[in-house]
Amino acid sequence: MDSARRCDEPVTYVPASVTQSAKIIIAGGFGVGKTTLIGSVSDVKPLRMEQPITQESVGVDDLRGTPGKTTTTVGMDFGRLHLSDGDGQIALYLFGLPGQMRFQFLWQGLADGALGCLVLADTRNLDACHSALDLLDALRMPYTVAINAFSGAPRYAEAELRQALALDPATPLITCDARDRTSSLLALITLVERLPALGADTLLEPLR
Repeated sequence: MDSARRCDEPVTYVPASVTQSAKIIIAGGFGVGKTTLIGSVSDVKPLRMEQPITQESVGVDDLRGTPGKTTTTVGMDFGRLHLSDGDGQIALYLFGLPGQMRFQFLWQGLADGALGCLVLADTRNLDACHSALDLLDALRMPYTVAINAFSGAPRYAEAELRQALALDPATPLITCDARDRTSSLLALITLVERLPALGADTLLEPLR
């Protein structure tokens, strides 16, 4: 796979070669890496609705896994990514959902019109993504689960993870590093290649 366009070379328009587009949501618990993943893959400067973490979040937001975290998403994150399918280009509009339960009222609205979801999970707190999985199952939205490989986080066998997350055998389960562009791209491609609305089994790659 050739190297992809870096997000420090921004695209501020949708190229005429784009033949398909899709809204994709990125879900998961607080501090799981949604903002980081969108920032690592977006071909445009990401939109981030973040605010500093204040004393009011003490005892509400779990910072044990991310002690250096100083901001949190209070609305959504947004980015845009272009992929090639051999015949043209697909523009993915990426919407990151806020992870805290108190913002759950936003999830359904942000999910409206989405074709699929990438769910990020952290093995230190797998329970944090259950609410998102419940919503996706209720919406019957296709999704892929990506374990964000935090340094020092415990590793489990795939069968154990599937059981803990109550995943259907057909649901893709992969590992990624949200900080790494290539790893994050592969996670998104794993999702998109399985979406019937975009033609399942289409081979995708980042733009050259």
